[in-house]
Amino acid sequence: MNQIVKKEALSENVVKLEVEAPLIAKARKAGHFVIVKVGKYGERIPLTIAAADIQAGTITLVIQKVGKSSQKICALNEGEYITDLVGPLGKATHIENFGTVVCACGGVGTAPMLPIVEAMKKAGNKVITVQAARTKDLIILEEEIRKFSDEVIIMTDDGSYGQKGLVTNGVEQVINREKVDFCVTIGPAIMMKFVSLLTKKYTIPTVASLNTIMVDGTGMCGACRVTVGGKTKFVCVDGPEFDAHQVDFDEMMLRLNAYKDYE
Repeated sequence: MNQIVKKEALSENVVKLEVEAPLIAKARKAGHFVIVKVGKYGERIPLTIAAADIQAGTITLVIQKVGKSSQKICALNEGEYITDLVGPLGKATHIENFGTVVCACGGVGTAPMLPIVEAMKKAGNKVITVQAARTKDLIILEEEIRKFSDEVIIMTDDGSYGQKGLVTNGVEQVINREKVDFCVTIGPAIMMKFVSLLTKKYTIPTVASLNTIMVDGTGMCGACRVTVGGKTKFVCVDGPEFDAHQVDFDEMMLRLNAYKDYE
């Protein structure tokens, strides 16, 4: 069992938990995730590790209240315990000095993007983060993102904060003014699809994290099947990151919609 040492509400439906997990904190890399379970018969939930503190022996998880299981996790308080926590899992993000890297994230996708932004900056890249949400209240982890970004562009659908527009508007602003060598995108599938279409037009190599489609997290259930370059891949064991220009996002969105009634 892993104790929750700190809890913070980032928005009405998003909670940040700092959890004791010293071995995971020591081993994790950007892009890794964990499997969380609350209660003896609880559902297995895959969650990307947003941050880790090796000295404190903790990892940070950001959870959005969607279905019953995520609501149970978010209802836990400081001092209480997560029943099971396994990780780090998945393949780590490929980090190198690409040059100028644009990190395009939307909504809760900012949480898994945070360690990538940090790692890209520490590898010597110029990091420009384009962070988007429907409204100001849904912008999360802005201070943490700014700490490791050379520039942060905020986009909101309603114009309540930053610039009014979509994440693609912010990404294209950067592309039009300077050479972009690499792009990483994390967020809703529809958002990643259009970021991918945009960067493909400009022949910018792009990686998308498909963590939102994972269920079991071990490759056993098959729910996270996606088509990448015409081949079937499992997000939890082959990813969660793939060449965005090779991902069949339309198929992925159909698969995601299959779980709406259960959520």
